[in-house]
Amino acid sequence: MDLIICVLGLLALAVEGIRCQGVYAPPSVRIIHSGHACNVEEERHTERVYTIREGETLELTCLVTGHPRPQIRWTKTAGSVSDRFHDSSVFNQTLNIAKILRTQGGRYYCKAENGLGSPAIKSIRVDVYYLDEPTVTVHQSIGEAKEQFYYERTVFLRCVANSNPPVRYSWHRGREVLTQGSDKGVEIYEPFFTQLQGETKILKLKNLRPQDYANYSCVASVRNVCAILDRSVIFKLTNKTASPSIKLLVEDPIVVNPGQTVSLVCITTGGEPPPILTWICSNDSLPQRSVVKGGTLTLPAITSDEAGVYSCVASNSVGNPAKKSTTIVVRALKKGRFWITPDPYHNDDNIQIGREVKISCQVEATPPEELTFSWLKNGRALRSSERMVITQTDPDISPGTTNLDIIDLKFTDFGTYTCVAALKGGGIPEISIDVNISSTTVPPLFFSFLVPPNLTVPRGKSPLVTREGDTVELECLVSGKPKPIILWSRADKEVPMPDGSMQMESYDGVLRIVNVSREMTGSYRCQTSQYNGFNVKPREAEVELIVQYPPTVEPVYMEMRQGLGRPVVMTCRVLRAHPSRVLRFEWLLSNRLLHAGAFDAQRDETEYTIRSLNRDGWGEYTCNVINEAGAGKCTFQVTGKAYPPEFYYDTYSPLWQNRPRVYGFKLQWTQMNPNVVDRIVAYRLGIRQMGLQRWWEQEIPVDGAINKGELMTHNLTELIKPESYEVRLTPITRFGEGDSTIRIVTYSAPINPHLREFHCSFEEEAICMFTQDKNDDFDWTRHSAATRDTKYTPNTGPSGDRSGSKQGFYMYIETSRPRKEDEKARLVSPFFNIAPKNPYVITNPPAYCFGFFYHMYGKHIGTLNALLKQKGQTTSEAPAWSLNGNQGERWKQAKVSIHPTSSFQVVLEGIRGKGIEGDIAIDDVTLEEGECRDPPPNLSSKSPSTSSHIWLLCITLVMTLLEGQR
Repeated sequence: MDLIICVLGLLALAVEGIRCQGVYAPPSVRIIHSGHACNVEEERHTERVYTIREGETLELTCLVTGHPRPQIRWTKTAGSVSDRFHDSSVFNQTLNIAKILRTQGGRYYCKAENGLGSPAIKSIRVDVYYLDEPTVTVHQSIGEAKEQFYYERTVFLRCVANSNPPVRYSWHRGREVLTQGSDKGVEIYEPFFTQLQGETKILKLKNLRPQDYANYSCVASVRNVCAILDRSVIFKLTNKTASPSIKLLVEDPIVVNPGQTVSLVCITTGGEPPPILTWICSNDSLPQRSVVKGGTLTLPAITSDEAGVYSCVASNSVGNPAKKSTTIVVRALKKGRFWITPDPYHNDDNIQIGREVKISCQVEATPPEELTFSWLKNGRALRSSERMVITQTDPDISPGTTNLDIIDLKFTDFGTYTCVAALKGGGIPEISIDVNISSTTVPPLFFSFLVPPNLTVPRGKSPLVTREGDTVELECLVSGKPKPIILWSRADKEVPMPDGSMQMESYDGVLRIVNVSREMTGSYRCQTSQYNGFNVKPREAEVELIVQYPPTVEPVYMEMRQGLGRPVVMTCRVLRAHPSRVLRFEWLLSNRLLHAGAFDAQRDETEYTIRSLNRDGWGEYTCNVINEAGAGKCTFQVTGKAYPPEFYYDTYSPLWQNRPRVYGFKLQWTQMNPNVVDRIVAYRLGIRQMGLQRWWEQEIPVDGAINKGELMTHNLTELIKPESYEVRLTPITRFGEGDSTIRIVTYSAPINPHLREFHCSFEEEAICMFTQDKNDDFDWTRHSAATRDTKYTPNTGPSGDRSGSKQGFYMYIETSRPRKEDEKARLVSPFFNIAPKNPYVITNPPAYCFGFFYHMYGKHIGTLNALLKQKGQTTSEAPAWSLNGNQGERWKQAKVSIHPTSSFQVVLEGIRGKGIEGDIAIDDVTLEEGECRDPPPNLSSKSPSTSSHIWLLCITLVMTLLEGQR
């Protein structure tokens, strides 16, 4: 009666739920792990922790359900993993990281979404374990003899090792293990200032004694987690142990010319153990061409870029490293320039006869103290005099600068003045800068020979109007002698120039921009260069650039699917344009004009409507919105093409085999948006074997209309084992073929194709593909009474197999020494696939009867458990049957009904009792479809009653349906 009431109540909910939702479901996610895990804690403060050793392979698989097939993305600690791993694995179900590094530890997230509900997200924290080689450093303190205080010499040995988890240290002197309190002259402690627990351990030797001079070893251990072995380091302490000291056999600084070979020699002058010498450079790393041999560093053909501070460092783990440095200076002269200042005392922009003129010359010199200047007039040396004053500017104000002041300028001063810069050390080419002052520069009538610069914008060149994509020239007219260089920039100083720089140079005052874009609209400033040879206030002007461009519209492209006889409305919207006044629009179908007119200034869009779509209405529609600069185009592809089908990946046991060399596959799918276009009349199925080119095709007819979410099925047969196949499915309507969907069908050999026939009596060595659990304490043993050791423990264990045969085999646990109480042996069955008779109808989960014979005789018998282990479940196995204690000297049968919801295994677990007389045996294991009909009375089953199953199922299904209708 209970069952009838439940079924009637469910029918109403089921019909409504299926009609609305079908098989569509939001995504769900589980993360399972494989690879080389050391340990996995399934739940710890609501997170899963996966421990792996550095250098091993991390493999995380994201198992998803939901329809349509959810898209998967892996991320790490709120950031993308694509920067660290191959992009191909970021969007796959399985994330594979070979040779994982310690820096790749963290929390990994799997996110799945299919457009239904919220995305499903699960995470797992990956903890990478490692242990580096420990290092020992030695320091000593020396006290002074004062009054009653004695002379004290204390040595500290510090051991450090990078590790995860925290390392544990142990100290040894020779073969003696040192512990706190084992020797009054020894103290072992962890300093207060360490950041992490177990970061370091210090061995303090107080007031050194003769026996303290010995070999000390520090052993770092992470207690063999992840099979990481202990690591150790040895330090020999003698009465000669000392910190390093060194000497550099070079000057400081070293000044050289480019191209010379420089050798730096560093020698050790003390230290025990012998120090190791290394070279470092202030430029982060040594030059690539440098050669280090022992304590000598050689820099062949040195360049200016290789100048810097070079340091020799000596270390031997005793005290602080010794360091000596020298600076290499590479001579150089560069960037010579000049400028002329008209009468600096009168703020005049004109140079006039009878007034003062200053000619300045500047270069960059290395080293600056070697820089020398000389002046020439018409090639002859010029000396400082009352009218020709030569000075050198203060290096702190304007380094590398010399000035020639001409007092009371005369016509006789016309000529060519040359500024010559050189370095005292020689070997570097001089820099010469010529300044020509001539009577022909300006007619003598004006009594001036240099003209200040002047900038103007030609008439009609601002504002300058152009169209996007054209080439445009912005122009500033420049005059003056000498003619200055023009610097172009945006008036808005934060906006870059077209080439990306903040400033561009022009020698003729013209700025040429190729392929101008709308972003280049704005004001451009032209300005005379600050160092143009004439030291006056810079001149500037502005040019306004206006870039016209066609309307920007949306959508640029849209596909519109619709069935015959239905209306279609297309809308083209204007986003922006310059000039903003849009002139007209036109609608076309395959270049045939449909409608045109003036654009409504009050609206930013235009529409075209097809009231009833016919066959001639299918095609590409174009809307052109036109202004003075051109046209913006919206394109609409109106089609009756059906949407692609959606393969269903959550089918229960889709693969079956009924003949030795072939297999079948249950292909299931739904149709995306089936009611948007005309009725689908058939599907074209294509299939080909992976690696081959030829497709086999057939049509699958469809009777009646397809509802949204309706699950369709087609059985693929005659597939050859163990090949994989590519399957293509294409819907067909009156329009023709729609979009296709492709998936891969992969063969996986089921271990138990027929559950009714599964029976194992352990007569074969393969033991029916049962396996020993790798995480238990010991193993089950296959034996027969005929081959059993004559020294076996009496008063326990069977004298034959379940049938009484001495030659028959069975499995048992041997509880003699060295086994201990509560140790476990676990025997795991092969995987069994579940196969409900009708996956489309709501029924009870499938039931199976698991049976076996057991023998539990002896006064120390422990416990025998039968556990159900389901694929993909992260929780521990569910106990299905359990029995403990002495059950007498005979075989007994156990049967228990199990109700798995996914592929499963059965685990037989034997637990040792208090003594050696506790052998447990099993034989004749069976698995049958359906509930157990007559379970033996002596089992202790933990399965609920049938009535309980019915009501639990009813409640579960009702809640599921209600949730699905939200």
